[in-house]
Order: sequence, then structure tokens, then C-alpha cells
Amino acid sequence: MTIEYSTPYRRTSKIPAEPGTPYFIEKGLGDRAHLFGDLVTVYAGGEQTENAFNFFTVEGPKGDLIPAHRHDDTHEVFYVTDGAVRVFVEDAEGRQQERLLTSGDFGFVPKSCTHAYRIERHHSRIVGVAAGPGGTFERFFENLGTPTDQVGLPPRPYVPAPEKFGIVPQRFDVTFLPDHRWRTR
Repeated sequence: MTIEYSTPYRRTSKIPAEPGTPYFIEKGLGDRAHLFGDLVTVYAGGEQTENAFNFFTVEGPKGDLIPAHRHDDTHEVFYVTDGAVRVFVEDAEGRQQERLLTSGDFGFVPKSCTHAYRIERHHSRIVGVAAGPGGTFERFFENLGTPTDQVGLPPRPYVPAPEKFGIVPQRFDVTFLPDHRWRTR
């Protein structure tokens, strides 16, 4: 038996909208969204944690580099559970590095550090956690992408309308840096 909640973001969700409510979610049944070729599943967000942190997964096929971006108020964790993901990061002094993370590997990106990633193997999965004084950004994915009830990857990549890129990122502490160049390779 599962309990369904209604939230400000969805008609039905397995995540209670108010903090302080214990809950459990089966694998893959959190709030899901398609963005580009990926499936993002949110299991806990700002509403449940009083904006202390969020917890989500991103899974997808081998693909293109996610554009360089930063979160001015949010620290971000990358933990790879399946496959391989290459993470690119630039620290506050401009030093760049990249690292290939495989199953069981962990990466941490402090707030205000420019970063990007690329899924290097098909069917890779990242567990993400974000936390910071400004709140959490997990609702970015369904606002830029599209909410879905599907458990799998999108049948076709979902590319957001151009006007969404001008509105949605600012609401969720995401600053895209389209002119950023990685010098690590």
C-alpha cells in the first residue's frame, strides 16, 4: 500500500508536503521529471527538511556535458551508484579539475564553484544531495524539464523552451555560464 499526497508541485506525490512527517518511498517512485535525456527522481526536498537539504537521483544515458553552472548558496554532492560520471569543477581561485567517478565514488562541490558533469556510461545513476543557507534546488528539474509519471528514461530527450532558461534557473539558485571553458583536457 502506498500513500499519495497532493503538493504545490503535483496532483499526486509520495512525498508529504509538510515537514516532520516520516515517510518511505520505494525505489524510483519519488517525484520524477524528464530533462534532456535524463530522469530525475526527488525523494526529499526543502519542504520536508525545512530547506536544510534535498535528496535526488539523476540517471541517464551516455551523453553530452551538462552546461557549466554554479549555485551561489548551495553545496552539492555527487555519489555514483551505477555507471560512470565525469565531474568538472573550478574552485574560487580558478583552478580546474575533473574526475571520473564510478560506482561508489563521491564528489563534493562547495557553493559558488563552477561545475558540470557528463554521464560516461549508459544507464549511469548519480545520487545528489544539495544543502545551503539559501534553501534547496530540487524543484528546478521539474520546472525546467517536465514532470512525468514514467519510471524510465524519456523516450525522446526533453528540451525546454528557450524562455524557460531565462526564468527558471534564477528561481532555484542555478546560474548557467554558457561561455565557460574547461581547460582540464
